[in-house]
Amino acid sequence: MRYVESLNDALHTLMKEDETVLVLGQDIVDPYGGAFKVTKGLSTNFPGRVMATPISEAGITGFATGLAMNGFKPVLEIMFGDFISLCADQIINGASKYHWMYGEQFKVPLVIRTPMGGYAGFGPTHSQSLESLFLGVPGINIVAPSSYHNPGELLRAAILEMGLPTLFIENKVLYPEQLKTVDKTGRIGNFFFERINNSNKSCSTVSLKVEKEEKADITLISYGGVTLLAVEAALNLFIEEEIKVELLIPSIIKPVPIQDFLESVKESGRVVIVEEGVRTGGYGAEVASEISERVFDYLEKPIFRVGAKDFPIPSSKELERSFLPNQSDIESAIKGLL
Repeated sequence: MRYVESLNDALHTLMKEDETVLVLGQDIVDPYGGAFKVTKGLSTNFPGRVMATPISEAGITGFATGLAMNGFKPVLEIMFGDFISLCADQIINGASKYHWMYGEQFKVPLVIRTPMGGYAGFGPTHSQSLESLFLGVPGINIVAPSSYHNPGELLRAAILEMGLPTLFIENKVLYPEQLKTVDKTGRIGNFFFERINNSNKSCSTVSLKVEKEEKADITLISYGGVTLLAVEAALNLFIEEEIKVELLIPSIIKPVPIQDFLESVKESGRVVIVEEGVRTGGYGAEVASEISERVFDYLEKPIFRVGAKDFPIPSSKELERSFLPNQSDIESAIKGLL
């Protein structure tokens, strides 16, 4: 099953099971079915519960928040994650606070789905990774599945279990990806696979290691679409230089699942954090801070972060590739700590 199919199946199942689940967004009704086809078929199968909205991100976020406050479970699609900035006031000063402002009389089970990321040549205003802008907002979750997770299961958890407004980040490069499956030996391809749930029972962190029983030389932390590059870097370093990497892939980035990372960090003593967004004020900075506060004495080298250059993403695909993280960047960072 592909990433996009997992999301689509989850929405179909949830809408069949629970009549309070509503889906809203721009151009999401059939026959178009959304810019990336995640909502295809929903308006046909559930007429009246799938709403095409105006191009007014702030307005539709406020509308969806009101629905959530009144007993519904709205799933709002923002067509491109770059425009989550237009929703910011409704999220920061509204949805994230109403549960507490009104004496916990209700929850706000709002899920905002949005595609983030580049590598597709969509230009500076349709290629950004802006989820880190919301890391400092209390009262929300940020979920960002990779293809090593089941995005449909995580979407279901976000809608039914989390209770807080949730930003659900879908990296564009992942939509056509086949979801990774574990074979009888406990492997995915060349890697031994393990789920870690020390921080959040609904949102696991995936651990990938080429050598299951041996101590890793380095802990590599990455999430979302850029994990595709991190996996290739980890495998190439093992084949070419016998460097043993433990790759940790969280499915939730806020709150940071720090307890899922610490054992690996204590064992390796070296950490590289990879994100697609810019390093300044990013996810890597937050994780590095959390690690340093808890297990600083175990670190043998400073934590290194890999991210996009601090500059608007160019429209040219060739230039875009030079600004966003690549496999070579990750490998160089790892080798620089050994």
